[in-house]
Amino acid sequence: MERREFLKVIAGFPLFAVARLGQAGPKPRRIVLQESPLAGYQFHEGPRVWKRLKVGDSLTLVREPDNPYDDRAVRVEWRDHKIGYLPRVENAVASQLLDRGAHLTACIAGLREDRDPWSRVKVQVFLVHDGEPD
Repeated sequence: MERREFLKVIAGFPLFAVARLGQAGPKPRRIVLQESPLAGYQFHEGPRVWKRLKVGDSLTLVREPDNPYDDRAVRVEWRDHKIGYLPRVENAVASQLLDRGAHLTACIAGLREDRDPWSRVKVQVFLVHDGEPD
């Protein structure tokens, strides 16, 4: 994501203004917001579904404002299996956008056999907009 686009999203500008930068029509656009390791992998269903995960698989992001450990928590699910969270130190933007009703998607950006659970799954998060005003 270009810095100008990122700053406009964070500043609360209408999402359609960001999506149309350099774009002629209402074609859907995906802007990469972040790429992060998956937090909490070892405490949830990640190890159980590990062999079925594939790079590029779609993930679902679920906001958990009442999470007792992090009021900005964003749960990451793979095919209805809770596999972890966006890291606490990197979830501010995603949680704010989800709270505003923005359309965020995510996918598995990397998988690695490693003893360190923080190194096993890399997640990419995207802001998606169809080009129409919100």
